[in-house]
Amino acid sequence: METTKKFWSGIAIGVLGIVLFSSKAVMVKLAYQYQVDSISILFLRMLFSFPFYVVIAYVYRNKTSGIEIKNTDYIWVICFGLVGYYLASYFDFVGLKYIKASLERIILFIYPTIVILLNRVFLKQTISKIQAVAIGLTYIGIIIAFSDEVSISGHEAYLGGFFILLSAITYASYLVGSGWLIPKFGVVKFTAYAMLVSCFCVFIHYGVNGANDIFSLSWQVYGLGFLIAVFATVIPSFLVSLSIKMISSSNFAIVAGIGPISTILLASIFLNERLTFLQIFGALIVIAGIVFMSIRNQQKT
Repeated sequence: METTKKFWSGIAIGVLGIVLFSSKAVMVKLAYQYQVDSISILFLRMLFSFPFYVVIAYVYRNKTSGIEIKNTDYIWVICFGLVGYYLASYFDFVGLKYIKASLERIILFIYPTIVILLNRVFLKQTISKIQAVAIGLTYIGIIIAFSDEVSISGHEAYLGGFFILLSAITYASYLVGSGWLIPKFGVVKFTAYAMLVSCFCVFIHYGVNGANDIFSLSWQVYGLGFLIAVFATVIPSFLVSLSIKMISSSNFAIVAGIGPISTILLASIFLNERLTFLQIFGALIVIAGIVFMSIRNQQKT
């Protein structure tokens, strides 16, 4: 009975974490209604997140995994913080200016397939037939969903889709490259360090190219920036980690499939976005492909 209760609690925590993560795209789109540019809203996200990650990094500063950490490892942390959380976030925020929040989540959801492809290219890992089929399914789903959007929104959809795809690629690159560093630092410590690097990158970017005066934005933008930082960044990152610990990563792979669905529902409620039948069909294909591939990968390991 206790094990069953823990399992369903883990499911509920995972669902909450995924829904909060999915709300980010919707809140960014809401912020764009107040004439704010991409780097300004990203700056606010990192500004409000910064104190949380400083505290986390300080608390975990002396925790060790028993594996020696070299000076070069810190250089790699800087590199992966730059790629995984700065560039990936920036590309994502820019792409959201041109496409629906619903489609953004569908495209981002393919990052596990990009991880497998990068592992094949750089680490020479083989791709199984099941993985190949799942990857093929996800990209067919993307083509179906995206091609219908182009016919509705015009060629700007290509630009938005391109930036979201860049976001997925950079985030996947971060996952592939940082895999050997996480055991050395630990998940929480590494994430806090990488996020702090990303914060500084965004601060520098805003200082150089920020078009808006950060003190002249509407109160709604500040509110949304805070909500994105706390409820769509910091809190869900820990909820997801806790859920994986409670129910295992293979079960969480199924829970993660609710991500695009929750974004579609939230975008429908708060942004009045509507997906066509073909887009919904494409989204379901993408979700099915990713979930199936993730479960099979966990069964193999």
